[in-house]
Amino acid sequence: MGSEGPKPAVTIHVTGFKKFHGVAENPTETIVSNLQDYMKRRGLPKGLILGSCTVLETAGQGATVPLYQTLKSAVIKDTNTSSNSGTVHFGVNSGATRFAIEHQAVNEATFPDGGISRIRETSLPVVDITKSLAKMGYEVMTSDDAGRFVCNYVYYHSLRFAEQNGIKSLFVHVPLFLTIDEETQMQFAASLLEVLASLS
Repeated sequence: MGSEGPKPAVTIHVTGFKKFHGVAENPTETIVSNLQDYMKRRGLPKGLILGSCTVLETAGQGATVPLYQTLKSAVIKDTNTSSNSGTVHFGVNSGATRFAIEHQAVNEATFPDGGISRIRETSLPVVDITKSLAKMGYEVMTSDDAGRFVCNYVYYHSLRFAEQNGIKSLFVHVPLFLTIDEETQMQFAASLLEVLASLS
């Protein structure tokens, strides 16, 4: 027991989305674009490597190519180092009043690996993650409905890829900045990464 070596580092790749119809300013574009600098100023938690930060198009097919580039880079980098790897996807829910940690994604019959009822679940402990963030003072909940838009589409692709390649995947919905301000959302993103790093 006492001879266990240090825990391997966790490399987390992050995505968000560009603006779309009805949402002139997508908070996830701002969060993901500023996350590297924000984490450098704040200081990365021990055992965390922040990988790529990618902003995706809000059209399903437009998001797929950069999404898979991000997912593949997670696997390639992982084979070259002694780290665990995973992806965190941020999406906006313009009607939300708090953050939502998404437990699953649903096949919308656009995926060739199962019927429309096929559900993929994250292997991460969503309830524990939510409790940890709530203890830090964030308005956060677990959710079993990632919507039926591009968020669900990206999450389903990511969960399938994660399952096939032995990595982790998580999707988080955030409110608009009008509801929860930008600084609080940046703090939340940083806190989420800290919680994920502590799980490895």
